[in-house]
Amino acid sequence: MSLFNPTRDQVRQFFFDTWAKFQQHQPLTDLEKIALEVIQMHPEYQTILSNPAQFAAQEYFPEMGETNPFLHMSLHLSVIEQTSINQPIGISTIYENLKMKHSDAHIAQHAILDCLAETIWQAQRNQTPMNSESYLSLLKKLG
Repeated sequence: MSLFNPTRDQVRQFFFDTWAKFQQHQPLTDLEKIALEVIQMHPEYQTILSNPAQFAAQEYFPEMGETNPFLHMSLHLSVIEQTSINQPIGISTIYENLKMKHSDAHIAQHAILDCLAETIWQAQRNQTPMNSESYLSLLKKLG
């Protein structure tokens, strides 16, 4: 799996494998441990992850109100990584403030995740690279 640009299938297989290894009490890599934390925050996705044959190729349509669980969990991983290395600069402080405000790391991650998703969507819509200044601007509005 390409670490920096995995395919849709590679991302999905990573989550399926992580969940299977956890269920079978097998050792997890550091990245799998973080992914497991995200999976455990989302029990509604665990049935999907327990059925790779059924869900590996499943399509999700946001315009029909469907959330892509693999995209959602991947965005969580991105937010966790960004806050751990404070990139963009200032995100760690914003995250800590949101955790205190909401008394819940999951809710704090979702607030940041929404900003990240919006920034990615804008970049895709405009066919431009992701604008980190715009992203940081959205983050600062969170408080």
